[in-house]
Amino acid sequence: MSNYRVVFSRYSFSFMEKKIAKMKFMKLGTRPDTFFTEEATRSVISDIRSDLVIRINNINFLLHQFSLLPKCGLLQRLCSDSEDSNAVTIELHDIPGGEDAFELCAKYCYGITINLSAHNFVSAFCAAKFLRMTEAVEKGNFVLKLESFFNSCILEGWKDSIVTLQTTVKLTEWSENLGIVRRCVDSIVEKILTPPAKVTWSYTYTRKGFNKQQQSVPKDWWTEDISDLDIDLFRCIIIAIKSTYMLPPQLIGEALHVYACRWLPDATKITPPESSVSQTDDVAENHRKIIEIIVTMIPADKGSVSVGFLLRLLSIASHLGASTITKTELIRRSSLQLEEATVSDLLFPTHSSSNQHYYDIDLVAAVLDSFLLLWRRTSPAPIENSQSMRSIRKIGKLIDTYLQVVARDINLPVSKVLSVAEALPDIARKDHDDLYKGINIYLKEHPELSKTDKKRLCRPLDCQKLSPEVRTHAVKNERLPLRTVVQVLFFEQDKGSRANDQRMSAQEELLSRGKQIPLVRDKLSKLQLEQHEQTAALEAIGKTPAPSESSSRNHQKMKRTDKKIALESEKKVAREEIEEVETKDGGSSGSKINAKKMMKNRSGSDHSRDKSRDR
Repeated sequence: MSNYRVVFSRYSFSFMEKKIAKMKFMKLGTRPDTFFTEEATRSVISDIRSDLVIRINNINFLLHQFSLLPKCGLLQRLCSDSEDSNAVTIELHDIPGGEDAFELCAKYCYGITINLSAHNFVSAFCAAKFLRMTEAVEKGNFVLKLESFFNSCILEGWKDSIVTLQTTVKLTEWSENLGIVRRCVDSIVEKILTPPAKVTWSYTYTRKGFNKQQQSVPKDWWTEDISDLDIDLFRCIIIAIKSTYMLPPQLIGEALHVYACRWLPDATKITPPESSVSQTDDVAENHRKIIEIIVTMIPADKGSVSVGFLLRLLSIASHLGASTITKTELIRRSSLQLEEATVSDLLFPTHSSSNQHYYDIDLVAAVLDSFLLLWRRTSPAPIENSQSMRSIRKIGKLIDTYLQVVARDINLPVSKVLSVAEALPDIARKDHDDLYKGINIYLKEHPELSKTDKKRLCRPLDCQKLSPEVRTHAVKNERLPLRTVVQVLFFEQDKGSRANDQRMSAQEELLSRGKQIPLVRDKLSKLQLEQHEQTAALEAIGKTPAPSESSSRNHQKMKRTDKKIALESEKKVAREEIEEVETKDGGSSGSKINAKKMMKNRSGSDHSRDKSRDR
């Protein structure tokens, strides 16, 4: 054991985005490297003849039994089974890590200096386990030293754990069986869940405008480092994080966004289809796998990822030919957050070789249809100024503005424009000014458009919902079909005639009201005069002696009752006429006062007449 020593130190190297990251390594052995290569043979400089040949793939190792057997339990058993103990040949084609990992173990047996780090730990550890370099063979053997390095250095470090976990990809089954993957994942998740204020280790964060020396640790400090992992290992990390319920969905969504930007192609740039570079089947298949796994990991919470990110994933999924389930889920998720989208979010190119236009309008139409399906289900009868109405109006504004942009594509067919423009219900547009602008831009960019296509293009346009300024422009617009211009002119004329009719009817109504009020007043005056005459006649009759006092009194009572009933009916008719005039006249104060005075005078006369009759 005196020939070997363990040295723990630190060194710097270039790691991810050219950032300097400190990682730990372990140095074993003191002897210089005496291995050399001759054709396909690796040998050790020694005065002693080789008596052990190890064949791994196409490489032969000429070694010595006295150096390897004391530390390798597997070689001890294989050599003991050999009939020729002087020259033993063993084939180890299935050793994990291959010839490189075996050479590390062989150098350790010879006492040659080796450097172990997170980059080669997994292969060395698996090979040592394969060769049975354990404590049962020799105390302080290679496996013990590797386990000590793994526990005290690799798992304690942030980037050491990530690099080690990434190297398990080449030895997945061995790494899982030996617990390397699980322990690395646990170490990484534990550090991710550490409060940012307690993060003291080095991490990669390349956001624009961020300065590590001047700013505190951001909440998403860990997202860039774990994006280096293979998608299956990345999924293990995310699933483990989600199972703790300690991080908000938005933070998990940000990690997915960073990973997608790291590995998926940029399909948002507008490039002609013929200039796109064809990808190999393996690369395309890997991209499909990545995007399908990312979609399954998006948190169910609305707003965990932005609608722009969802739409970009949808464009990439369409480009890569992802599964129908993946595209359907992305369309559904995008439609739930379509109100948050901007026009730039909807501008992604088409990747179909059969389409000559740049923009993929079919995807936008699919998302819009999904949104409208949900909107109609939740808002069967939207009310003005309600949330449902504001929502559909916002989508209408977004789609019309989007059409103004895509209308500049000279290869865009009319049918694609109509598929989006006519999908919106009538209430989605408070006015048609923005739709008119989109149609006008399309007509300007497509001067060779046929009359039939022009009529089709203007089909969703409602001239009655155009503002006066836009109608004025439309009347002078020579690009519009004649039918649309005539509709605008007809609406202008009809609107003007209706306005004139309203003014004339208002004037006539005022005149009729003015004539009706004096007539009612004259009628009330006549009624008042008749009351006075009747009162005077009754008083004169009261002075003339009657043949019989009792019969005369009864006769007067009957006449008074009849007259009173007649007067009451006349008063009721007059009151109704006054109210009708007041209603038509808007209830003017003058008419009300005059009518009330007349009614008061009439009621006073009735009272005095009744009084005189009683006397």
